[in-house]
Amino acid sequence: MRLTMKERQSLVRVTADRYRKAGKKEKGQILDEFIQATGYNRSYGSLLLSKHGLKLHIGKTILIGDNRKRAREKRAPVYDDRVKAALKQIWLVLDCICSKRLKAALPTVLSALQEHGEIHISAATREKLLKISAATIDRLLKPERQKQQLKGRSGTKPGTLLKHQIPIRTFSEWNENRPGFVEIDLVSHDGGNASGDFCQSLNLTDVCTGWTITRGVQNKAQVWVFEGLQNLRGRLPFKLLGIDSDNGSEFINAPLLTYCQREELTFTRSRPHRKNDNCYVEQKNYTGSEEW
Repeated sequence: MRLTMKERQSLVRVTADRYRKAGKKEKGQILDEFIQATGYNRSYGSLLLSKHGLKLHIGKTILIGDNRKRAREKRAPVYDDRVKAALKQIWLVLDCICSKRLKAALPTVLSALQEHGEIHISAATREKLLKISAATIDRLLKPERQKQQLKGRSGTKPGTLLKHQIPIRTFSEWNENRPGFVEIDLVSHDGGNASGDFCQSLNLTDVCTGWTITRGVQNKAQVWVFEGLQNLRGRLPFKLLGIDSDNGSEFINAPLLTYCQREELTFTRSRPHRKNDNCYVEQKNYTGSEEW
């Protein structure tokens, strides 16, 4: 019956010291017993028994042989710097989308970029890009995501006067089985400087179908946001039934509340600082196109 690897290692440890202290004839007997029990060939068995536990002095450092340790050969990375560079270029072209969407878009986008001479890669690099998984994309792009990450850029100013009149609705409560209940949000185009006025994109996403339309507005003033919302309503392919927004004053205001009451539209708001309550529109905020 063959011993397991752990049993062989244990046998080496208990036999090695006795083997090194034995005479030549006794060593032969110990080695015979050892190779019979382990199945090793004679030269390898002799090497294990003679080197395990042996102390080697190098200056003040003492090295001790251990048969449990194995020198593992380091594998060359499958996705090298050429793959990383090409992946980063495509990711930036697609406005830094998430890894799952990037993986799905890679075949089409890569072919288009190569056709128009926007990217130059080898056949081997192309093959690797087409095989790469979403998890690996996340790992390779992690340093770049950290560089591109923006912090403290929220431009939402809470509207407090009417909050008690507009009920809160959370993501877990969205269970609409027909089109018409939408989430709305604004995306700022401030170019990195949030001072002063700048254009905004008013995004509207239907919870049931995922249908998304966008309208450019002059700034976050209530009058422009309300006008943009009316424009979006007229472009919907189905009847508007309800609106859910964040707590910004551009949405939480008397004109919009009165409008929803008059048109018999459900009007709800998310919890403060909980972007996941508006997850349907939040996930579209970086991919919509503006209409002016």
